Amino acid sequence: MTNIPLVDLRAQQAEIAAEVEPLVLDVLRGAGFVGGPHVVAFETAYAEYIGAGHCVGVANGTDAIELALRVVGVGAGDEVIMPANTFIATAEAASRIGAVPVPVDVDPDHLLISPEAVAVAITERTRAIVPVHLYGQVAPVEALEPIAASAGVPIVEDAAQSQGARRHGRAAGGLGAVAATSFYPGKNLGASGDGGAVTTNDADLAARVRLLANHGSAVKYRHEAVGMNSRLDAIHAVTLKAKLARLGDWNERRRQAAGRYAALLDGVPGVRVPRTMPGNTDVWHLYVVRVEDRDRVLAELNAAGVGAALHYPEPWHLSPAYAGRGYAPGSCPVAEQAAGEILSLPLYPHLTADQQEQVATALVKALGGP
Repeated sequence: MTNIPLVDLRAQQAEIAAEVEPLVLDVLRGAGFVGGPHVVAFETAYAEYIGAGHCVGVANGTDAIELALRVVGVGAGDEVIMPANTFIATAEAASRIGAVPVPVDVDPDHLLISPEAVAVAITERTRAIVPVHLYGQVAPVEALEPIAASAGVPIVEDAAQSQGARRHGRAAGGLGAVAATSFYPGKNLGASGDGGAVTTNDADLAARVRLLANHGSAVKYRHEAVGMNSRLDAIHAVTLKAKLARLGDWNERRRQAAGRYAALLDGVPGVRVPRTMPGNTDVWHLYVVRVEDRDRVLAELNAAGVGAALHYPEPWHLSPAYAGRGYAPGSCPVAEQAAGEILSLPLYPHLTADQQEQVATALVKALGGP
């Protein structure tokens, strides 16, 4: 068996090289590294792609979440409700502005935020609800909307893993008051390094994001607020715009790969394959199965040359970073149980059917099959 990586960024880069390399050279020769026409062109194209009125490029996805929370008025001591099953950056962004991230459980079938758990977690201190569109899915935002409206709080999407995903025909990143996304290289739409964006249909919120991301300044050396330095680089924008033109095709190839995995693993004892939530058009950022004795299975896959991985091995509220914050084990039982079972298999647009058969064969063997 040949080694099969979790993600193959070299294949993506090879596909866009002829288009991107001359543009990168133009950026280098012109020395316009931060902001500029390439960034504006990408922001415009990405906003159009997801059907949002505005896109503001920033330095990374974590900054994007923080900025999105700040512009809807979240501050120190405010509570922000979010799923326990997410990368720690979702909670970290809230903590960085002194807010209190509140973990809630997820549904057992798709591991997305549970609207029922959100309704129970609402308090007078709640200032935002953050659904996370995890693994390339879209959270059931429509079920959160009446809860948010009743509490008088905004929905802030964490759309870092869902570029191109849709729910009932509406694109992730345009469903809430404001949304954050990440262009980390391994994402469905990845930059040449760290990058991110905030999207919204509210012109005032977009202007506020742009101001805060530029040291609180709209006019040079006039600082209207205490901001931060979080801007998208031109070279990243060049890469992103080239990849954006291919994203629809790449996402479709991900869906086809997910379908092949489902067929290859159908009826295999000991493995639970992911399913699409009704109403969703998923983009399969990750293909996450659930197995018992997960750590042993992962080790055997890795030993066989399969680049399987974990997303994520522990819920953020039980991590050492949040020790002593009062987040008790057992508070989010579905997410906590899933953390010991979830296993991400290789999935990317350039993954071949032969490679998937090798992955499936190795997984069946690790599970005790022939």
